[in-house]
Amino acid sequence: MIPARPRVPGPSRAAGGALSLIPGLIACAAVTVAAVAVQALELSLLGRGWIDAIVLAILIGAAVRSVWAPPAALNPGIEFSARTLLEIAVVLLGASVSAATVMAIGPGLLAGTALVVAAALAVSYGLGRLLGLPHRMAVLIACGNAICGNSAIAAVAPVIDADAEDVSAAIAFTAVLGIGVVLSLPWLAVALRMTELNYGVLAGLTVYAVPQVLAATLPTGSVAAQAGTLVKLVRVLMLGPVCLFLAVATALGRKSGAASVDGVAPARRISIRHLVPWFIVGFLLMMAARSVDLIPAAALPVIAQAATVLTLISMAALGLSTDVRAVARSGVRIAAVVILSLLALIGLALGLIGLLTVM
Repeated sequence: MIPARPRVPGPSRAAGGALSLIPGLIACAAVTVAAVAVQALELSLLGRGWIDAIVLAILIGAAVRSVWAPPAALNPGIEFSARTLLEIAVVLLGASVSAATVMAIGPGLLAGTALVVAAALAVSYGLGRLLGLPHRMAVLIACGNAICGNSAIAAVAPVIDADAEDVSAAIAFTAVLGIGVVLSLPWLAVALRMTELNYGVLAGLTVYAVPQVLAATLPTGSVAAQAGTLVKLVRVLMLGPVCLFLAVATALGRKSGAASVDGVAPARRISIRHLVPWFIVGFLLMMAARSVDLIPAAALPVIAQAATVLTLISMAALGLSTDVRAVARSGVRIAAVVILSLLALIGLALGLIGLLTVM
């Protein structure tokens, strides 16, 4: 028998997929317009924007999601905005960073970032086990807290064969708490009278997702945004070594029989896209192009504006996809571990900043 030829998606199917994004994109755009309008109202009434449009987009989106569950027809566009558009925004942000900026940060901060991630992983995992969480849940929370929130949880889950319930609970908390960090971190910086550079480093070391770093730092200034993004990307790059370590540890544990205690299955094959997300590669390529003057100077403001608009839409999508009520359904012990882990991460970040400042 001659095997049937596999069906290749044609233009009509691709067009249908693109059309399915439109309702969700419109919803995200509506929230974005509302956020920009509120910021304009702030400027008109108060003389300055106390809450930036990027943060307002998250708040308005989350408020809408709390009282109204978007219908299924909106989900593709919201998911596309929350993931793909924000990744494109990060790629475009690479055009605003040159090799000179990276060199200005210095090897001390780069090495210190790796040490903070390692220490945060150990502390968070220890807290989880101390408070009685299973091994897999403790690993998920530790990786989400120390590296990059939901992306780290999603990458680590297949490596340790985590249950869907564990993944959902961990993601629910990091999503909600991630927004809380974005909203509260600027107030902490003001209270501590931090410089723009130090605040960018703090955001890069503590905020969960790369685009959320933009939301936390762009209102402060370009120096904070660039420093925060670079530090955050160093944290994200730690995901590859961590996944490899967990894969080896899980396989060895299974072989020795220790895995039966926590129910850990053998490590699965790790996809390259989990180790090096495409948008990190894109960011680095854009940064390289900027460093060798391949990007015309006239194009830089346009690229920066496009990155800001895409970030706004992405933050609106993030708000629309975050159910604050999920926190109440995920358990007190998990909440305690996530919050304590975040506080420990902030403490480690402030310690590194203080050490580098003294040095």
